[in-house]
Amino acid sequence: MIRFEPRTRTPLALRLLLPVLSVLAALALAAIPLALAGAPVWTAYAGIATGAAGSLFALTETLTRATPLLFTGLAAAIAFRARLFNIGAEGQLYLGALAAVAVGSGAIALPPPLVLPAILVAAFAAGALLMLGPALLKTRLGVDEVVTTLLLNFVVLLFVQMMLEGPFKDPMGGGWPQSEPILPEGALPPLFERMRVHAGLLLALAAAIAAQVLMGRTTLGLKIRAVGDNPAASRFAGIGITGVTVTVAVLSGGLAGLAGASEVAGLKGYLTSDLSRGFGYAGIVVATLAGLQPLAVVPAALFVAGIFVGADTMSRQVGVSNYVADLIVALALLCVLVGGLFQRYRPRWS
Repeated sequence: MIRFEPRTRTPLALRLLLPVLSVLAALALAAIPLALAGAPVWTAYAGIATGAAGSLFALTETLTRATPLLFTGLAAAIAFRARLFNIGAEGQLYLGALAAVAVGSGAIALPPPLVLPAILVAAFAAGALLMLGPALLKTRLGVDEVVTTLLLNFVVLLFVQMMLEGPFKDPMGGGWPQSEPILPEGALPPLFERMRVHAGLLLALAAAIAAQVLMGRTTLGLKIRAVGDNPAASRFAGIGITGVTVTVAVLSGGLAGLAGASEVAGLKGYLTSDLSRGFGYAGIVVATLAGLQPLAVVPAALFVAGIFVGADTMSRQVGVSNYVADLIVALALLCVLVGGLFQRYRPRWS
């Protein structure tokens, strides 16, 4: 009979190995339906690897897909660490993109050097404001932020669609519901010629480093961790729970808003209602795979992006739907959650 005893300390090696083992377990489990579908498993996985990093173009496409995942993964990691369960990064992304277009399409006259900084500030502020409401409702009235942030996603998407059909619609867009384009001086420049990866990636990496320093080296980071670990003890120690929660909400929503700005200012150049491929929800998976550690969000985002990008190549090579990428990512999430049991408890035979 197996019983589980709480661990007093989790070994560093176990914390480092769990995400790797979880990914390997997910790939092994995903091989079962691949084999049942008649696909050669090794060829399928080789196709994913080739499609994700087999050439400079493939690698840059993976980095392009990873950029918004870095922002939304950081947004979820910081919020979840303080037990503020932000499920609304998708809506915050869209509202940030809408604010970026409102500032960067020429509606506000700004000197050219200030256009891009204004776009980023507006996107951050829009995402932060959207998350601020659920945070205050939680701290003041005890309203569950999971419900409010999730429902706000649908409200924001409908609002964006209304704006794209109305005042934000590009009169030169050929009838399609899209915004006016971002001015050239407001665009995030590409990192490689004729490639889609852009400077938003560098901004996301800088945000990951800053978040790691914040969480691990500052008083605010200590307060965030304390509130997440034990709110009652934190309150007893004199930590302002409301202040910490509001600060985390602003950071989390703002980072998700920057994901929207990076997509419109760096990739598309304008806003459409299908801007996101579920980046807000995928960011939760990225944060969980990273163990809520900001720097670990980087490899986690690259893994998820590589699976989705590589699945298209795999689908063409072996004739299996690229929806297998969703299966692999979902299994990786489940394996990490199961692995968390062994991180907190030690199995004993009796």
